[in-house]
Order: sequence, then C-alpha cells, then structure tokens
Amino acid sequence: MKIGIVCYPTFGGSGVVATELGKALAKEGHQIHFITYSQPARLDFFSENLFYHEVSFPSYPLFQNQPYELALASKMVNVVKYEKLDLLHVHYAIPHASAAYMAKQILLTHGIHIPVITTLHGTDITLVGKDASYEPVVTFSINQSDGVTAVSEDLRRDTYAQFDIRKEIEVIPNFIDLERFRRQRKEHFRKAIAPNDEKLIVHTSNFRKVKRVEDVVYIFNEVRKSVPSKLLLVGDGPERVKIEKLCRQLDTCDDVRFLGKQDAVEEVLSVGDLFLMPSEKESFGLAALEAMACEVPVISTNAGGLPELVEHGKSGFISAVGDIADMVKHALYILRDENLPIFKQNALNRAKEFDVATILPKYEAFYRILSKDRLLQP
Repeated sequence: MKIGIVCYPTFGGSGVVATELGKALAKEGHQIHFITYSQPARLDFFSENLFYHEVSFPSYPLFQNQPYELALASKMVNVVKYEKLDLLHVHYAIPHASAAYMAKQILLTHGIHIPVITTLHGTDITLVGKDASYEPVVTFSINQSDGVTAVSEDLRRDTYAQFDIRKEIEVIPNFIDLERFRRQRKEHFRKAIAPNDEKLIVHTSNFRKVKRVEDVVYIFNEVRKSVPSKLLLVGDGPERVKIEKLCRQLDTCDDVRFLGKQDAVEEVLSVGDLFLMPSEKESFGLAALEAMACEVPVISTNAGGLPELVEHGKSGFISAVGDIADMVKHALYILRDENLPIFKQNALNRAKEFDVATILPKYEAFYRILSKDRLLQP
C-alpha cells in the first residue's frame, strides 16, 4: 500500500510512534510518505520505501501567525494526487485531522476518495482538545475520519467522555522495536557514572509540569538515604530550571546527572536499574515501555493508560499520583539485590507483548478494512 503519514516531527510520543510505525511499515514493503514541516527526529535511516515531503509556508506580512493548517492541507492534496496514495494516517488531532478533512474534500472535487485514519495520542484530547477554542473542530474532525484509533483504553474512554464522538474508536496500543530497545553492554558508561556500583535510577520526559519531575527528585532523595544511588534525568523542557533549583535545595547535585535530549536513549536505559514515571497524566507511557524493553522495571502512577502497561508487583509498581512515600517504598523493594533480577526479567517479558511485530499487523488489518471500503465508494 501507499500510505501518507502526517505527524509532528519532534521527540514527543506521537511523533515517535508515527515515525516508528512508518519505518516498520516500510520494512514490510509498504510505500510510506511522511508529510510534515521538518524531517521527523527518528527518520534516521534510508529505505527505498520511505519518502519525506516538507510542508513549507512562506512568511507574509498579512499574517501574524503563518497558516500551517492550510499549507499542510495543500501539501496532502498534492502528495495524494501525484503519489497516488491509498490512505492518509494522521497522528494527533490538532491540526492534522482537520487539515486532512479539508484535503479530503478538495480531492473529492478531483474525483479522488482518500480514506483518513486519525490516531489519538493523549494531550490532543485530554488537554488541548478540551479548550473551548478547539473543541468543535476536534469533535468534527474525529467524526469525519474514516477510522479512529487510540493508544489505550483509558484514552478511548476519555475521548468518549469529553467529546460527542459517534465514530467507533479502535484501541491499538503503542509498540516497541525490540531490535533497537534492548539492554546493551555499557559497563564503561555505568562505571563512569557509578564508580562505586551505585544503583542507577532513570527518568526521561519533556520536563513539562504534567510529568511531575519534582516528584522524581523527591523520590530519589529518599531512596539514596538507604541505597547508594545516582539519578539520570534525560530530556529538557520548561521545568528544568525549577528541578535544578530543587536539586540544590536538597543537596543532591553531586548524585544527579542532567543528560539533556538524547537520540540514543536506549544507551542510557541500558545502565538503568529503575525507571520513575510519576506523571499526572499519561495516555500510554511510551517512555516506560522503552525502559522495560531495556530490562528496567518501572514505578509509575495510576494515571491514564499506565495501569494497562505496568504490572503491579511484577514488572514494577503503581502508586497514586503524588504519593511519594509509596513510590519510595516500592523503589526500595525493587532495588534489593534479591529482587532486582526478577523485576528486570519481568519488565522485559512485559515489553515483548508490545513488540512491533505483534502490533503492526493490527494497523495493517485496519488499513485493509478502510481500503476495501474505498473500493465501494462511487
């Protein structure tokens, strides 16, 4: 099939999933056309089945903000028309679903019917979509999609609860490439960071308030009082200055490493002993899945789709949002020498259930249904 994928090209979860999905589909022989404003961060290898179409939007004095949605719709029309795509798969509702609807209507005037799949990822529904400025467009765009998927049962429930959605939403969970995300031999890296064989605790995020990175620091501060340990913080964002200040206040600076954004996050995860995800909201928890694939057990909150991923007492533990004491208790339990190997193996076993080889056929089956429906169009 010839598939157009529209996504944000950043390190965010929706962009990562969309890019990895396209790469996996290309390996299976599908022709994949990425349509976005810059090359996706993880579109990092060459394939005869991968294509990238940049959306350009020249600056005009008339516009205070450039009309990206219109430029995107126009680019989708051109790519569908001239590359003869079979369907469009747009990730994140705003503005991709509405732009796809516009492109679809334009293409109909050329006698072309293009099925549109919208995949909901989280904050497009739970945060941005609830804004009164966007809600009518989000609702309309989802209902006008030919197919809709969500990355967790929790997100599916949220979408139905918060919007007047009349389309059936198919749950297809996020996935992991176990060839890339696996525990690697990085003893030299571990020795440099933990010369006295301290335990290594890891957190990765975009450092937004919803991630509650300050809870990570508080948890670590308590854990290190009982277990010699170091904290590795991967990522960057608006809360970083606040977190640096907190580390100084708690006098943890010598034991905390701010590693910034990492392309090869799997190398950091490969030296980890425990992953912390104390988020206030997570539609799925892709970062947690990446950790588990690298044999790192997870302590998370009970927010969003995390309980669908983390097996309480087996591949990690689940606590209430903000319950730092409970997370500290669970962290100390996992980090015991007799418990840690068991939790690491259980984390890997759980991650294998989300292998791309298992999830990809679900998308392909969904595509086939919509393509069949397309043949029935007048």
